[in-house]
Amino acid sequence: MLGGFPYVSRIDLQGSRNFLAKLGIGTKSGLRIAESALEGGAGIGRITEGLLLQVSQEVDVVEPIAKFTQKLATKTGVRQVFNIGLEEWEPRESDQYDLVWNQWCLGHLNDDQLMRYLERCKQVLTPNTGLIIVKENITSGIVEVFDEQDSAVTRTDKKFLEIFQRAGLKVVKSEIQKGLPKELFPVKAYALRPQD
Repeated sequence: MLGGFPYVSRIDLQGSRNFLAKLGIGTKSGLRIAESALEGGAGIGRITEGLLLQVSQEVDVVEPIAKFTQKLATKTGVRQVFNIGLEEWEPRESDQYDLVWNQWCLGHLNDDQLMRYLERCKQVLTPNTGLIIVKENITSGIVEVFDEQDSAVTRTDKKFLEIFQRAGLKVVKSEIQKGLPKELFPVKAYALRPQD
């Protein structure tokens, strides 16, 4: 995930805070705190702890590996932990989120699984104001790259845009993460809302 560059986490989290601030979410004056957030593919909770618990009142977590979420489940502000894969996650009718964050996890889903997952995320967004954030590595070329060791695909920007369209989502803001080592894939953040 961090490519052997531990300082990348700090740069990444700051870039994510800045991205959310441009969307009106954050802790500074004039920005709003989200009532509820969901982190898909949370791993050990680096983003939940380093970002989402600061910009939202409550956070739910989807992560298939239970040992990764044991400590996270005890954190103040973490409401629920769903130990299930993103492709199997089914939100409840009562679930509603102002913010759904997905980072460095969607490459483990094939295109159809990703489209269906994003459709489910769309169903639980707070009407008119809810946002889905996708922050993933992208290839700088025109073809996807499959990593056999991680069993994950790094998609092109074009492929992400096609999948978002198929899922009934539109991009309201996107940007490339700055400050990362040149040895790593570019990282792009997309803010998504349902199409009109």
